[in-house]
Amino acid sequence: MSDVILSIENVSKLYRLGTVGTGTFGGDVQRFWKTKILGQEDPFLKIGQTNDRTSKEKAEFVWALQDINFEVKRGEVLGIIGKNGAGKSTLLKLLSRITSPTTGSIKSAGRMASLLEVGTGFHPELTGRENIFLNGAILGMTKKEIQSKFDEIVDFSGCELYIDTPTKRYSSGMTVRLGFAVAAFLDPEILVVDEVLAVGDAEFQKKAIGKIKDLNIDTSRTILFVSHNMGVINEICDRVIEIRNGKINFDGLTNVGIKKYLSTGIDIKSTNKFVSEIKKTEVAEIILVEIMASSDKEIITFLTDIKVKVLVLINKANELIDFAFSVKSERDNIHLFHYAIYIDDKDNLKTGIYELYIVIPAMLLNAGGYLFDFWLGNGSKGVVGPLYENILHFDVIPEYFDHLVKETPGVIRPRINFFSKHINAPKYENFTIG
Repeated sequence: MSDVILSIENVSKLYRLGTVGTGTFGGDVQRFWKTKILGQEDPFLKIGQTNDRTSKEKAEFVWALQDINFEVKRGEVLGIIGKNGAGKSTLLKLLSRITSPTTGSIKSAGRMASLLEVGTGFHPELTGRENIFLNGAILGMTKKEIQSKFDEIVDFSGCELYIDTPTKRYSSGMTVRLGFAVAAFLDPEILVVDEVLAVGDAEFQKKAIGKIKDLNIDTSRTILFVSHNMGVINEICDRVIEIRNGKINFDGLTNVGIKKYLSTGIDIKSTNKFVSEIKKTEVAEIILVEIMASSDKEIITFLTDIKVKVLVLINKANELIDFAFSVKSERDNIHLFHYAIYIDDKDNLKTGIYELYIVIPAMLLNAGGYLFDFWLGNGSKGVVGPLYENILHFDVIPEYFDHLVKETPGVIRPRINFFSKHINAPKYENFTIG
């Protein structure tokens, strides 16, 4: 038996923008005759432009997806990432047979369950109980199979009190809970989950992510997971595909793909130095930020202090200057910590360039990539100054012992004082188990 459970070959999807149809009754008849009766190519099909939602050019046709090729192995958890409008949901709709590709082929070797939108496959007039049986039947399950899983589905969804209530009276969160429970417990070989989990509360999201892990570990279920939450993607996915403007921009290891995706659009002039053009502002401006080399190798490890030099140009004397910075995890763009100071010696503050030094202590940040944000403001007048976002990038390199494991979890690794002591307890000397 082949390890490949899903194969996508040269798949493209073309959409017509604006009015659907050829514009004339005769043209519509000709299109129907050529495509449906004779099985020929659409005579009115035109080449569309790339799927770039920011484009200001007018186009009649657009390629939502273009030349998509990849395979998914049995038991793999594949993350699909990309900006809004990149083509992720279109791809999932093609995989779920909701719509057909314009070109290319999709081959699957297993039953597929999809959870693409809130209430997918649910009839609003039917009760939760009836929708479970309806959804299971759509997935190809027998009544006996659905009955055997019914109690687990209801228990996981937490909707037992409302199970005999029409789903049109469910909140969006309740609908997602029940929909996910049906898709997860009715044993599809391939489970497709779109961003709908973001609708649920924190408790349900945790349960859902745990269930996805269990499905993959216990039953080798193949899962396609779309999310904008890079932390979740990194936690559960073996591999990621990034879609950009309707095309695959990256296909590979999860941590590498996330780093590449999050760095998109970040203009960093150097990995360890930011130099700004000196432009006069009312009070002050940052003109240089630089990582100070702490060794001959110019690297930062878990055991290295991170030293940063900041040059601030003061354009107006005797003002209260606010200075702040934050450090973010490059992997998921989460702010790890924020620190602010006030240069409040305003009676002696002269114009010119001042040096500020920041030292982040060793044994704090785990191995990985990080970004700096900086702010300047005028505290005496309550004016928030410019934000310097993502202006400095640095990597913390693993120590030799970090290579013994795949990846040390977490974004910080603070120094923990650990003590051990041998206790000689005479009263337990004759203690035996048996």
